[in-house]
Amino acid sequence: MKALITGASGFIGSHLAQRLIDMGYEVHCLRREASDVRWLKGLNVNFVYGDCRDRASLEGRVRGYDYVFHLAGLIKANDEADFYTVNEKGTQNLIEAVDRNNHDIKRFVYLSSLSAYGPASGVEDLPSEDDRPHPVSHYGRSKLKGEEVVINYSSRIPVSILRPSVVYGPRDRQFCLFFRLINKGVVPYWGKGHTSLVYIDDMIDAIVLSVIKDEAIGKVYFISDGMVYSNDRIIEEIEEALGRRAIRLRLPRMLLRLIGIFGDRIGKITGKTSMINRDKIREIMYNDWVCDITRARRELGYNPKVGIREGMRWTADWYRIHGWI
Repeated sequence: MKALITGASGFIGSHLAQRLIDMGYEVHCLRREASDVRWLKGLNVNFVYGDCRDRASLEGRVRGYDYVFHLAGLIKANDEADFYTVNEKGTQNLIEAVDRNNHDIKRFVYLSSLSAYGPASGVEDLPSEDDRPHPVSHYGRSKLKGEEVVINYSSRIPVSILRPSVVYGPRDRQFCLFFRLINKGVVPYWGKGHTSLVYIDDMIDAIVLSVIKDEAIGKVYFISDGMVYSNDRIIEEIEEALGRRAIRLRLPRMLLRLIGIFGDRIGKITGKTSMINRDKIREIMYNDWVCDITRARRELGYNPKVGIREGMRWTADWYRIHGWI
């Protein structure tokens, strides 16, 4: 089997590349010239040069693949328009190229996000894939637009869409920020809330199952470890994994908005993007980011194996070994 992965140099993509190689797939990775491919070094992958933002660069580069895994996406930006350029238009360019050049494709997998659905109104009745999406950030809206693009081609291309909750594990730089802060003895705290999580190995299981199971064609799936964690529990598990106790620095919501504005301004001055920005603050203002994975369990046979305690411990160990904390 021959697979093409976009976003293979990233956290989730590099783990997927390794898994597919282990399964005997011939793996090709679409990359830009400037991509940092450190996590792919030593792996038996083939590089294909192209950019999802550049429609012309994709011509002739998507032929002959049994599977296309579209993991490339923008999760932070200094300009809100960039989210739509990459997450919506980039997806449009790629699936259009597949439609024109690869009529025998077995599956096109789009990695979306829980942000495309939006926050829950509580944890008593978890959201399912049949509920109407209501994203609250530009990132979430752009990922939902990407979903809509993919669904529009579902009559001609067998597609599957995954909406993961917060993914964590080795190589993840976003969640690492909390480990670093807690390791230093302080962590920002903006109140009670709940979050669904999924460890990277379980996330990769879900992606692989989405191409194995015919039931996944044309479907959208929430992905998590099947549990709902309070924000306090998440902090406590990281503390336990690090052997530290951190002071919770309570941040008023008004201050959070100011921090987001400040983060945006610093980003535009330095030209560097940060997860501390107004778009991310829009999501933080909501308490519950949770989902129900009943459909994935039933139709994909998805059975998450890694709980928060061992997942956080393994992640902390990896961060220590690699000098990230």
